Amino acid sequence: MPTLKDIKPGATVQVSRINGIGPVKRRIMEMGVTKGADVFVRKVAPLGDPVEITVRGYELSLRKDDAELIEVN
Repeated sequence: MPTLKDIKPGATVQVSRINGIGPVKRRIMEMGVTKGADVFVRKVAPLGDPVEITVRGYELSLRKDDAELIEVN
C-alpha cells in the first residue's frame, strides 16, 4: 500500500491507515491526519524532507519519517 511519502505534489489522497505507536501516532492524529481524511500534497522538498500538505483546511509540514507511517488510497 502506498504511503504519503510516495505521493507526488499536486495529488489529493485519502488516509486509509496510520501505522506507528504511542506518541508518534498520537502526534500525527492531533494534527488532523486521521483515517478517512483527504490530504492534498502541496510540496515535497528536494531531499524528501519535509512533505508539505493541506488537511482539513490547515497547511502542515510533516517529516519524511512521519509521512512513511501514513498509508493512503
